[in-house]
Parts: sequence; C-alpha cells; structure tokens
Amino acid sequence: MGQGLWRVARNQQLQQESYSEQGYLTREQSRRMAASNISNANHRKQVQGGIDIYHLLKDLANDELLWQGLCKSTWGHCSIYNKNPPLGFSFRKLYMQLDEGSLTFNANPDEGVNYFMSKGILDDSPKEIAKFIFCTRTLNWKKLRIYLDERRDVLDDLVTLHNFRNQFLPNALREFFRHIHAPEERGEYLETLITKFSHRFCACNPDLMRELGLSPDAVYVLCYSLILLSIDLSSPHVKNKMSKREFIRNTRRAAQNISEDFVGHLYDNIYLIGHVAA
Repeated sequence: MGQGLWRVARNQQLQQESYSEQGYLTREQSRRMAASNISNANHRKQVQGGIDIYHLLKDLANDELLWQGLCKSTWGHCSIYNKNPPLGFSFRKLYMQLDEGSLTFNANPDEGVNYFMSKGILDDSPKEIAKFIFCTRTLNWKKLRIYLDERRDVLDDLVTLHNFRNQFLPNALREFFRHIHAPEERGEYLETLITKFSHRFCACNPDLMRELGLSPDAVYVLCYSLILLSIDLSSPHVKNKMSKREFIRNTRRAAQNISEDFVGHLYDNIYLIGHVAA
C-alpha cells in the first residue's frame, strides 16, 4: 500500500512538472509572438515613414512658392520677375537657369550676361544689368570688377542705386566698395570710382554738403586721404603709423575750409573700424 501511495504522489509530481513546462513554453511562445508583432509593427512604421519622407521631398521639389523664394532671395532682381510668365514657365526651371548663368558669369562675365539675356531673364539694358548686379551676391567680385571696368554705362547706373543719405563718409565709402570692389592698384579705374562716389555722396547729402562747405572735389580729396590712411594703419610694413595730428594737418592742406573736428572724426573712424576698401 505504501508503494501505491508513492506511485500516486510521483505521478502527480510528474504531471505538475509537465504542466509547468508546458506553461513555460506557452509563455515563451507568447513572448516571442509579441516581440515579433512589435518588430513587424516597427518595420511597417519605418516603411511608412520612408514613404512619407519620399512624398514630402517630392512635394517640396514641386513647390513653386519654395522655388520662387529661393530665386528672389538669391537673385533679388531679374527683368523676368516683372513680366507675364511665358508658356511653360516655372520657378524651379528659372532657379536652375540663374544658377547656370551665375557660374557662366564667374568664368566669363560677357558670356554670363548673354546667357541671361538669351533665356529672357535680363533685358539688354545697362540699368537692368546694374539692378541685377546690385541685388545679387553670387557673382565673383574679381570678374565683376573686370566687367564694370569695361562696361562704364553699367557702372554709372550701379552707382546711382546707392543711397548714402545721412551716412558718415567712411561708412558710405565702405558700403560702396562692398558692392563695387576697388582695384588692387592705383590707376584710372580707381580715380573713376572715387569720382563717381564723390558726386553720388554729395547728391545724397545736399544739406550736409552746404553745412560743411564741401564740394565733390573736396569729398574726392577726403576719400583719397581715407584710403591712404587705411593702408597706413593696417599695413604691417608701415612701422611709423600716421598720427591723428599728422592726418589732420595733411588733409587740411589738401582740402581747405574743412573743420579740424570733422577730419579728426574721420581719423577715429578708420582707427577704430578699419580699412574703407578691405
């Protein structure tokens, strides 16, 4: 009888172990199935996300407002902006043409301008070309300097686009040379630039010119003095820098009837801010 009870107890133990093992397997299978479902769901989300990004990029590539903004923020003025768009026009296509034309200009300015005209982007007018140059920052300044030296009609219109009203003379000269870069050496072209700047500065500040008693010729002398002072103060090769007293004395000799205080302020500006044609 004792053996019989032992067998019953042993069978019950084996059954419990079997149930426990089956329960473990069931729980493990459930865990694996849940993990698989999560993985599949994440994969579907990734695929769906990839599709969403693809469609988003596709939509952006065809967004005319986006391309229009890119065109006008990079090339602020084009003749075509003010015309009825031709058949098949798109700002995306225009952006590609403007980029191509700018690269062409930076290799050969004349070919670049001819490219813009051939595409109807620019009118064959010095004023329109000047506006395009004034509102564009992707043109190589060395090539631009060569082009303006050859196209004095464009240079004239480009100078008139500057507004120097109520600007201090050295600051106005810096702004001028940021758009129209000064040549590396003195010569006829530099004299032409300073002459045109002087007349434009006086035209923008008639009241100030009367108050200070300055003429375009006097402003011309001051501009040259500022350029020479800029070189003197910024060049490492000049050991004995020009003093403020020397600058005032030399400038007032060249341009009479200019107040000492005004010339002193000119010196302070160059000393504190730096070169006018850097």
